Amino acid sequence: MAEAERIIGTPDIPDPSGARPAPDDGNSGRETVEGDTAGAEGTDGAEETPAPRGKRRIMALFAVAAVAYAFDLVTKLIVVARLEHHEPIEVIGDWLRFEAIRNSGAAFGFGEAYTVFFTVVASLVIVVIARLARKLYSTPWAIALGLLLGGALGNLTDRIFRSPGVFKGAVVDFIAPKHFAVFNLADSAIVCGGILIVLLSFRGLDPDGTVHKD
Repeated sequence: MAEAERIIGTPDIPDPSGARPAPDDGNSGRETVEGDTAGAEGTDGAEETPAPRGKRRIMALFAVAAVAYAFDLVTKLIVVARLEHHEPIEVIGDWLRFEAIRNSGAAFGFGEAYTVFFTVVASLVIVVIARLARKLYSTPWAIALGLLLGGALGNLTDRIFRSPGVFKGAVVDFIAPKHFAVFNLADSAIVCGGILIVLLSFRGLDPDGTVHKD
């Protein structure tokens, strides 16, 4: 009897509720595990969120700084190679021309006797911006600080690597409007970043993204 049951199988016993049990084909356990795994993967996928807002703003800050720094560096290399020791190039008559000038002072040629001091100030500005970036949650502030950072790095590079020596190098200026000081793209980035920070402050927008009203 036992041998006959082994060969032909034990007949399904109806459930009291009337439902028949599902046939066991040997794969039901594996499918359940795979289903659970898929569910877990779906859950993990659902839990994966985009980069936090702060990280995106930091990335924007450094992207703007990199672009500003690259433009400043490339233009200075071209000016030194093609324009230095040559006649100025008139862009808009006497109103705007390109003229290579070495400036040992601050932006727009001010304070030429304090080259080392301005080098230290630029270094401190970079450190402050890097520390402030950790609490950055505002895109406009990221752009403003990125402009400041790129401009500061551009002029600091000149002060470190150009003659007459480390931390005493003269900055390359070449944009010469009529009746105005000669400057470069790093100076322009610094000024634009500063103006944007003033506007954001007047609007009450803080670097952390909050808006306050006086």
